[in-house]
Amino acid sequence: MPDKTKTILIIEDEETISSMYKAKLEESGKFKVLTAYDGVSGLEAARKEKPDIVMLDVILPQIDGFSVLAELKKKDSTKKIPVIMLTNLGTDEDKEKGKKLGAADYLVKANLTPSQVEEKIKQYFK
Repeated sequence: MPDKTKTILIIEDEETISSMYKAKLEESGKFKVLTAYDGVSGLEAARKEKPDIVMLDVILPQIDGFSVLAELKKKDSTKKIPVIMLTNLGTDEDKEKGKKLGAADYLVKANLTPSQVEEKIKQYFK
């Protein structure tokens, strides 16, 4: 029996980056990818869709990624969703803050190709 398609929500304000990851993740046929371009709509999408995983940028319009993460971890309905921070803020302080708030992982975009990001995501579904 084939694995159920996993839903990934990408919350990223840079549309080119978002669509690049979406294309990469959907080409395997294993993932359904939803996108949101700001913190507010990202939070709404996460609550409504209950994705299997959230890829979350830190620098976002309206509310930043750390605030979105904190909100997701507060609610019973969303706190178990793994959230992977995917950002270019790579300082130790930022990584520490992400982990403290409950991020499952903290990836720096500049250090990884979309294929490497996809591999990281697949590890969560093993």
